[in-house]
Amino acid sequence: MKILVTGAAGFIGARTVERLLARGDRVVGVDNLNDYYEVSLKLARLQRLQHERFEFLKLDIADREAMASLFTERGFDRVVHLAAQAGVRYSLENPHAYMDSNIVGFLNILEGCRHNSVEHLVYASSSSVYGANETMPFSVHDNVDHPLSLYAASKKANELMAHTYSHLYGIPSTGLRFFTVYGPWGRPDMALFKFTRNILAGRPIDVYNFGKHRRDFTYIDDIVEGVLRTLDHVATQNPLWTGTVPDPASSRAPWRIYNIGQHQPVELLHYIALIEQAVGRKAELNLLPMQPGDVPDTYADVEALMQDVGYHPSTPVDVGVHNFVDWYREYYQV
Repeated sequence: MKILVTGAAGFIGARTVERLLARGDRVVGVDNLNDYYEVSLKLARLQRLQHERFEFLKLDIADREAMASLFTERGFDRVVHLAAQAGVRYSLENPHAYMDSNIVGFLNILEGCRHNSVEHLVYASSSSVYGANETMPFSVHDNVDHPLSLYAASKKANELMAHTYSHLYGIPSTGLRFFTVYGPWGRPDMALFKFTRNILAGRPIDVYNFGKHRRDFTYIDDIVEGVLRTLDHVATQNPLWTGTVPDPASSRAPWRIYNIGQHQPVELLHYIALIEQAVGRKAELNLLPMQPGDVPDTYADVEALMQDVGYHPSTPVDVGVHNFVDWYREYYQV
């Protein structure tokens, strides 16, 4: 197939491109290479993707004309949309970046799919959409109407926008709610990266909610395996769906929502202990209260994804943390 991957220089995007190329697909990757975090890391990821079946274009998905031309001129069978302005805390500092990328950019993706007969759109949502929900594990069959950050609200909006286009234009679309992805080549703004960097440098680490967080840490390879399986499983209508008792995860339209996580939440202090073991040093903890926009726990119910596409995460968190630390030491020569 010919597949568009947006956010191709990103953490999940680059690994997704790598896997698609390995199985024989043709891939066009786009990314605006913004400076939200070090551009050199994004370029290093792209360097690993050089292949005769891969074309990279530096494009901003918020550029309406450029995206329309991309879809018209290249033509895609399927789309994996991973480009977004990420980060919960940053959405408090720069809200406009989230509207430009996550709302305007997503609209341009939907319009491209609409006018160019794309067979299936798979896009990144987030566990952040669960917001104020407290019932564990988080289920796609629960309503998610109380986001706690603009980032979360933008991802919920993506799900609603995709449903509208699936309903109006018959575009099969699947949203994947990612749960705390980690692993080699990860983002520097995420906990594992920051903790490892500071511990190795002998600096204290900031631990929010006094270390009482629990997160459903999910290894990058398990995430990407789920993305590819979902891409191959084109979203369909739910014949049992009814407007009197509506299921939030499906529809009369060809539209689906899934959680994609490890299904094993880990206490943050235990996660830090695993990093300490992998690094070979103890961390100095700077215990702080919970930050605005954060949630205390995440825990994914992944039963639907397991049943529909055979998703089975297989990487234990201790193995994943060691793999990241090994990569970090090699990449930064520490």
